[in-house]
Amino acid sequence: MEVNPKETKFSLKEKSETYYFCSEKCKTEFLGSNNNMNEQGNSKNKKYGRHDHHQMMMENFKKRFIISFIASIPVLILSPLIQDLFRYTFNFAGSSFVLLTISAFIYFYGGWPFLKGIFSELKNKQPGMMTLIAIAISVAFFYSTAVVFGLKGSFFFWELVTLIDIMLLGHWLEMRSILGASKALEKLSELLPDTAHLVKGSKIIEIKVGELKTGDSVLIKPGEKVPADGIIVKGEGYVDESMLTGESKPVKKKKGGQLIAGSINGDSSFEINIPKSKEESYLSKVIELVRQAQESKSKTQRLADKAALWLTIIAITVGLGTLTAWIIFSGDIAFAIERMATVMVITCPHALGLAIPLVVAVSTALSAKNGLLIRNRTAFENSRKITTILFDKTGTLTEGKFAVQEIKTVSEKYDSKKILQLAASLERESEHPIGKGILKKAEEQKIKFLVSSKFKNIKGEGITGNVGKKKLSVVSPNYLKKQKISIPKNLQSSKAATTVYVVEGKILLGSISLADTIRKESYEAIRKLQKAGIKCWMLTGDNKVIAEEVAKKLKLDGYFAEVLPHQKQEKVKELQRKGEFVAMAGDGVNDAPALAQADVGIAVGSGTDVAAETADIILVRSNPDDITSLILFGKATYRKMVQNLFWATGYNIIAIPLAAGVVPSLIISPAVGAALMSLSTIIVAVNAKFLSIKK
Repeated sequence: MEVNPKETKFSLKEKSETYYFCSEKCKTEFLGSNNNMNEQGNSKNKKYGRHDHHQMMMENFKKRFIISFIASIPVLILSPLIQDLFRYTFNFAGSSFVLLTISAFIYFYGGWPFLKGIFSELKNKQPGMMTLIAIAISVAFFYSTAVVFGLKGSFFFWELVTLIDIMLLGHWLEMRSILGASKALEKLSELLPDTAHLVKGSKIIEIKVGELKTGDSVLIKPGEKVPADGIIVKGEGYVDESMLTGESKPVKKKKGGQLIAGSINGDSSFEINIPKSKEESYLSKVIELVRQAQESKSKTQRLADKAALWLTIIAITVGLGTLTAWIIFSGDIAFAIERMATVMVITCPHALGLAIPLVVAVSTALSAKNGLLIRNRTAFENSRKITTILFDKTGTLTEGKFAVQEIKTVSEKYDSKKILQLAASLERESEHPIGKGILKKAEEQKIKFLVSSKFKNIKGEGITGNVGKKKLSVVSPNYLKKQKISIPKNLQSSKAATTVYVVEGKILLGSISLADTIRKESYEAIRKLQKAGIKCWMLTGDNKVIAEEVAKKLKLDGYFAEVLPHQKQEKVKELQRKGEFVAMAGDGVNDAPALAQADVGIAVGSGTDVAAETADIILVRSNPDDITSLILFGKATYRKMVQNLFWATGYNIIAIPLAAGVVPSLIISPAVGAALMSLSTIIVAVNAKFLSIKK
């Protein structure tokens, strides 16, 4: 992968630069004192420093725009060009000096962000938007000032003030757009209630959520928001998790289940125990993942940055070339300066600096709300290239809930009930779905559990330990092959099921066959992916009979059966060697090597465990249809980026020649040029807002 979120570190300035090309440094310095206040503010401000930084910038640009706009009115009224255009006369002694005075105020007050910015950009050897604007307004101001004091030519004051007004307006609107997307993090934090009901013995004490500690017990009343992640110790009912996972239907919760902070309780009461600190909570991890995704730069964004740099170079080169050409061919210095200023304004990479980052901000916020957590922006954008997706079977394509179908024994010494008792007593220590299926069957038959000890997991092959004085193992056929233990014909399952074997030492006692159910959503997910031209394969540790049956039912393009966890990575490599761009979808734990090897790693059904370090993208729910949504959303996001790059730069193909005066009958003024520039910025912002997830 080209981007490793773990290795991506950002300072406050670098974080801000994600949003603009070559302009944020100067804005940071321009707002220096206010920004320092922001960094030294309260804990909320520290947490959302970038949000407050943009808020102050927006207010500052808004204030400068309003004051400059009001001051511009007399400049427009006194401008000779405006008077000629609207056929009126309004002059008085010293009117030119009044024009100069008001224009000087607008130049230094309204133009201050750009004047300050040019020094910062040149100091950092990153000439960009501020450099271009500063040069354009400075040329207009000083040339017009020289005309007031006797130089032959025309005043350029009205173009100067309208250019500053329009650029300030563009920045203000830009700040508003960015701020709207950045508020996504704040909205996530607002999902938490302000207070919680702490259970202390027989007393219920209302405290602030921030005062909750690990190990505390909390009462959640009907209709209340869950204040912290917790395990249910009392109560049963339905909870609305839609704001966290995108799942519209309320989810049933019962004792032993987990509640996520920010979800909304239905009409029942719960008492939960808090096992984790606030920093380890699901919501905190989601906020951090969203922040990392918004701050990280993908390959597409770096391309936009390079384009902006070249656009800056082109602007200065073409601007100076235009000035020189018109002076040589026309001798009209005022007209030559006007053409140069217009060219430089139009080619400002203002919208280009916003084109990709705003889509990033909108997409990460939208995906987080819908249970799609993006850790690696490049991998997410690369989802459009996926040609093959490799699914882990258990828990991804299937429910992952095994039910016992058949129990067989080797001899009459152990009947089926005794085999189940031995296996269930050992499986009590296991978290595997097969173990849970065996336990459920034992509980249904009200079997008494025996004492077990020395439990040990055999990776990908089963479990072992002591039950009473017996050394027992509940293992897969692969384990038996390795131990050279033969399987009698009467123990072989007659059904397409997963079979585990109960072994004492090296003596086979019996077998238990379990079946897993294919998720209803899997059928539709596979159909949609194949319709989009993506091949669907399956990986499973189960035998070929089961794999073939599942593959046939889902109409998969292929499958790999009897694959151990450490072999899954090799299967991903095998497909990659054939030229496939592979996505791997698994549980994020046993599938870690395969997720890391895949071009796009998707951890499915990680629920509240969002720290799937090897996955590029984490899906909160175990719904394969979310994978389809993710891939289609990745394609839609990339399309928005391409569209925005076009709107940010494409108009230059026509606008630059017109600004330079190549077509004398279609020459545009600096103010019109500035309007076109700002219009492209607004189009880019609005276009990004239309991004949506279709689920």
